[in-house]
Amino acid sequence: MSKSADYRQFLRSLPMQDWEAYLLRESGLPGPRGNLELAQAAADEGDLPLFQHFLAFTPEIAPVNAPHEFLAFCGAVGLGRLLAEGQRQHLPTLRSCASDPRWRMREGVAMALQRLGKADMPALLAAVEPWCEGNWLEKRAAAAALAEPALLHDEFHALAALRLLDRITFSMENSPDSHSSGFKVLHQGMCYCWSVGAAAVPVAGKKLMEKWLVSPDPVIRRMMQENLKKNRLVRLDPQWVEKWRNHAL
Repeated sequence: MSKSADYRQFLRSLPMQDWEAYLLRESGLPGPRGNLELAQAAADEGDLPLFQHFLAFTPEIAPVNAPHEFLAFCGAVGLGRLLAEGQRQHLPTLRSCASDPRWRMREGVAMALQRLGKADMPALLAAVEPWCEGNWLEKRAAAAALAEPALLHDEFHALAALRLLDRITFSMENSPDSHSSGFKVLHQGMCYCWSVGAAAVPVAGKKLMEKWLVSPDPVIRRMMQENLKKNRLVRLDPQWVEKWRNHAL
């Protein structure tokens, strides 16, 4: 039995009013890594009132790396399970969580969206399309959700994901807001997202990457060069990667 399965079994045996103390104790926070297996188990076994209670632990109450931040993280991932079950009315709440100042919460949003994608990839693509026109952190959540190899096995879905990455990148080019914290978070995420999309559909992906590798915006060019460092692209086409690395010299 996996660790997540063990946690799920234990949570089922525990009265829900006792979950909070247990999750806090086993959260792994403060520390460099939260207990992701436990968070996934809580998302699988919890219910909407519990997730709403956990999401009430705002940054003011539960700052970065505090144990209670883990509860908010579990709440976000839990909404992803509800989305996957067809309860799409929780998308606005999740979208608001995408702009949370805590990086773990933002990761929780991406993980929640990926749960939706595993259940219904067209629904994920439709859900995040408006986010691609939102603020920088909403765009980052959309890109991070789509940049999951397990979601991009179908060529049609992978091409749709590439088009959304392309749209996000277009919005970043020559932005006067490039020094803002939100833009920097998005930029950091896009430094790997393109490599995932291009590896899924190499012909279309490499063509789109080439367009941005010669962007007049040095911020965009650096972002695309970071993608060229990813092993998934080096393994895919080492000669192409070397060519475009040298192009930057």
